[in-house]
Amino acid sequence: MKLATIRTAAGNRAVRLDGDVLVDLGHTDLGELFAETDWREKTAAASGTTYPVDGADFAPVVPNPSKVVCVGHNYTNHIKEMGRDLPNYPTLFPKFAETLLGANDDIVKPAETDAFDWEVELAVVIGKPVRRADEQQAAEAIAGFTVMNDISVRDWQFRTIEWTQGKIWEATTPVGPYVVTPDEVGGVRPALKVKTVVDGQVMQQDDTGTLLFDPVFLVQYISTVITLKPGDIIATGTPAGVGNARDPKVFLLPGNSVTTEISGLGACVNKVVEG
Repeated sequence: MKLATIRTAAGNRAVRLDGDVLVDLGHTDLGELFAETDWREKTAAASGTTYPVDGADFAPVVPNPSKVVCVGHNYTNHIKEMGRDLPNYPTLFPKFAETLLGANDDIVKPAETDAFDWEVELAVVIGKPVRRADEQQAAEAIAGFTVMNDISVRDWQFRTIEWTQGKIWEATTPVGPYVVTPDEVGGVRPALKVKTVVDGQVMQQDDTGTLLFDPVFLVQYISTVITLKPGDIIATGTPAGVGNARDPKVFLLPGNSVTTEISGLGACVNKVVEG
């Protein structure tokens, strides 16, 4: 199933893609839907109001997750381009709900930076509460996968050895358009092509099968630290090709179009606008 949260005149609605229409699932968003223990059965059987896919206004797939946990340094090629050793454990940092955008929303470049960078990421969306998960529990907790563009404000990110201040700028992180259930993408450890294109030029290209720490391991690891709740998001890291690692460096500017795409999941297509 492909699931989304869309904005309508009556407010946000959780929907299921069915051909060229989106079927209302009776909830305001996917976070609310995933809190239902039998959400999979209810979602498959839903036959509510429909909305056309064409022109749909996609909200962040989960507009108000209790947490967004991001992973740095998880593709071998990206780690090497940043001049670092392969890590023994995942590098984690948070994002917040205010950081998130819909899949086609404009990205407002903050006036405070000249180092606005892209990062395509496979994101895991949690579908049931889990704490200290074993491998099977972690796999069962994965509702599906989506696309994230972990836009990074590099000059702020590298002001200190801790990255968070470069990662949490308000309304800068597109996520969506769909949460796709694992059965549609080869399971809970999918090997999917990831790509970033800026104004028609391919900047990043890799395969999620090369992740150092796969989605199941990340759910296990993070749930050891804190309870993962329905609707929580885990961003699994970005491959080589970020603007900050290029020589000369290349960053996003107002007027740029940036597309972050993952095979089987869809794409976030966003215009950068002046802040």
